[in-house]
Amino acid sequence: MFSLSELAPLNQHQNRCKLLKPWWEVFMDYLVVLMLMASVLACTEQLSRDRVVCIPVDPVITANTSNRSPSTSGQALTPSTKPPAHVPRNASPNLHSTGRGRRTHLAYQQYVYISQVCYHEALPLCSRFFPYMAMLQSLVLVASGSFWLHFPHTSARIEHFLAILAKCCESPWTSQALSHAVRQESVQEKEVVEERRAPQPPPPSPLSSPPVTHTGRTSIDSGTDSPLLKRSGTATYGAPPSPCPSTLSCNSAMSSMSLGSQVHFPSSKRVMADSPRQVMSLDKSDGEQARALFERVRKFRSHCESSDVIYKVYLAQTVFKLLMVTLILSYTIPLLSALSFTHTCRPEEQALVGYATFECIHVLSSLLRKLLVAYLTLLGLYGLLNVYTLGWILHSALRQYSFHSLKELCSLRDVPDLRNDLAFLLHMLDQYDPLLVQRLSVFLSPVSESRLLEESLERRWGEEKLRAMSSVDAGGCSRLQLVALPRLPPALFTLSQLQVLQLELIADARFTAQVANMTSLRELHLYHCTAAVDPGALGVLQEHLEVLHLTFTQASEIPSWVLSLRSLHELHLSGRLSSDGGVGRGWALGSLRHLRHLRVLVIRGALQRIPGELCEVAGSLARLEIYNEGTRLLVLTGLKRMGDLTELLLQDCRLERLPSALLALANLRKLDLQHNNLRTLEELLSLAHLRRLSCLRLAYNRVLALPASVGVLRGLELLDLSNNQLQSLPPALFTLRRLRRLLLAGNLLEVLPAEVKALQLLTELDISGNRVESLPPQLFSSCLELHILNAARNSLSSLPSGIAALSRLCRLDLRGNSLEELPAELGCCSGLHGGGLLVEDWLFLSLPPQVRDFLSRSRAPSGTHSEGHSRPDSDSFPYFCPTQWSFSSALESQI
Repeated sequence: MFSLSELAPLNQHQNRCKLLKPWWEVFMDYLVVLMLMASVLACTEQLSRDRVVCIPVDPVITANTSNRSPSTSGQALTPSTKPPAHVPRNASPNLHSTGRGRRTHLAYQQYVYISQVCYHEALPLCSRFFPYMAMLQSLVLVASGSFWLHFPHTSARIEHFLAILAKCCESPWTSQALSHAVRQESVQEKEVVEERRAPQPPPPSPLSSPPVTHTGRTSIDSGTDSPLLKRSGTATYGAPPSPCPSTLSCNSAMSSMSLGSQVHFPSSKRVMADSPRQVMSLDKSDGEQARALFERVRKFRSHCESSDVIYKVYLAQTVFKLLMVTLILSYTIPLLSALSFTHTCRPEEQALVGYATFECIHVLSSLLRKLLVAYLTLLGLYGLLNVYTLGWILHSALRQYSFHSLKELCSLRDVPDLRNDLAFLLHMLDQYDPLLVQRLSVFLSPVSESRLLEESLERRWGEEKLRAMSSVDAGGCSRLQLVALPRLPPALFTLSQLQVLQLELIADARFTAQVANMTSLRELHLYHCTAAVDPGALGVLQEHLEVLHLTFTQASEIPSWVLSLRSLHELHLSGRLSSDGGVGRGWALGSLRHLRHLRVLVIRGALQRIPGELCEVAGSLARLEIYNEGTRLLVLTGLKRMGDLTELLLQDCRLERLPSALLALANLRKLDLQHNNLRTLEELLSLAHLRRLSCLRLAYNRVLALPASVGVLRGLELLDLSNNQLQSLPPALFTLRRLRRLLLAGNLLEVLPAEVKALQLLTELDISGNRVESLPPQLFSSCLELHILNAARNSLSSLPSGIAALSRLCRLDLRGNSLEELPAELGCCSGLHGGGLLVEDWLFLSLPPQVRDFLSRSRAPSGTHSEGHSRPDSDSFPYFCPTQWSFSSALESQI
């Protein structure tokens, strides 16, 4: 047994499938039901009272009967004696008289027997099996009538389509979108009417009412979005009714098979009076359901438009039904003549009954004939409808659906044309009720989706929330980051104090003229975000925007308005800038001549040459940074025309020698060639005329030896040779008297020369990760300005006591050495207290208690008093190690 809950979905599915049946399909269903009822009636009558009645006609002549006397044989063989010529009317009934009629001398069982024999031998096949054949044919037509709705390859799509249609009718966004479209269309029509009446104003009359003006129009109503609906007829002041209110239940509508009949039509004047802002906005759950429904419709459309299996199955079903009707009519029509009331039967069992011929009548012949005529009539109508269906299929472009046919009623110009199965389903739905297609079109309209996103953004990303998300960075700038939004929230343009805006993965970012309210905006980050700028906003960005960061995949994603930002000072580009399939073979960004104030250009891409377009900004460009992601930079001749550069960074360019183009950069102050393949620095001599060069970074290369020509770089203040393969240092290095920072970490040095004493201005020395066994005493007696000394991961066995002279030393890293104890003179280095000494815990315990107490004392800021012991801040020291936490914890427990 089935429960009602199990049968309810089946009934609901059947009701919803009726939405896809046009009038001829419904008519054919009724015709099939009538044919089935006629066949069932014929079967019932045939099973209950179908029979034949037979009487004998000719006797059988045998040899025994010929020997009898004429009088006897005449009485015995004659079926009935001839009745008397006249019988008196007043004869008494009690008197014996001869019976009238033909005397057969057959028993009742012989009549039953001969009736059954004649039923099978005398009746034609159509009289006996027509009801069963008609019922079987009707069942086949019933099954083939809805085969396309239940075929495995089509039923899933149809059920999905009907479920989406139900959601579209139930969604409150449907009525809101249609109402907004009607209202917008009414306003536009009224404006057209007013413009037509403007040249001929009516004469003033004291009784005339003032003209009606509409106020409260928003940017949404007066924008360029095309309306969703356009009503037919001439222009009037009344708006058409608003279909599909939010209270409409799609399930009840589908069960009644008349969705349009349940729609409430408000007054047109009332619709005209409403303002767009007066329309009730969707709540959070309804908005999320509407957005999910848009995505569901989009995926279903892409799935259905990829094939036309539903169209093909429906066409095959129509052809099959037409062939079935033709076949049935071809062999059923001739059977009409075979349905006769009387039949002559000549059974072979003559010895049992004594007669050779019988006259039989078929009791149901008249009824069966009438039922067959009715059946053929219904079948003929069924065939004509199939011919009409086939003609409609062949003469209509059912695999293409355009909403042009609805433009007289609604303006669906933004809805794209559909094809294949989705187009066919809409054609079938349009035959049932065009209003359903109109409701579904709301979720196919890009304008409708845009309005939904705008309302959702206004509700979820208001001004208060955006202000709460804003933060202040270390430079005191107000910063806001928005990630993975469908578009920019309108409240963003009200943040007048915002200085830095970061947009990441925003699909449809657009800056409108309202960006003029963001008067403090100076820096913009676009991370995989192709932003569009309206003409009214472009002038504002050209005047205010100074820093722009762009991250992209292809150069085609770079907005064209970027090259017109004439006030731009810094431009950061991260992505592939090649114009063809080759990596970095061409510059696809275009001309930079409008960037007249560009000072900093940072490129993170894969270039094989310095773009010639950079020469267009050579007069203003001061810093150029290229992170080439491991691609070999082959051509650097473009640098020769950029003589005003003061900072040049070329990292991951696979350079093997110092570029000769550096000779033309007479104003260069900072040169960074880290993360390359430099093996020799013999070309340092050619940099002698770069008298302003103060910073040279050559870390993470393969330099084997530092040439003596390094001494020509007299103006160097920072030299970074970390992570190379240096084994010794030339004496000429220590002639650079202006050197303040010397970074030699990660090399193969075994000795630090005593000539280091000549670097009296040295404030930072990093020799970590080498093989140094001892530090020269001259380092502590001459380099009194030393603030940072990093000697970690070496082979030091002792630390000279002269370290007490480094009174300004604030950071000393001795971890990873072979030290057994620390000198007590470390207590004289007042700058080391508060965590400036980085050693192992056990090694720190080798110091005297007073020294440990002094070094572990926290440093109190000016104007405050230090209370207790606090751990040092990792941000204060760039080389802070996590083991310092355990070290400080041990100190706290001891103190």
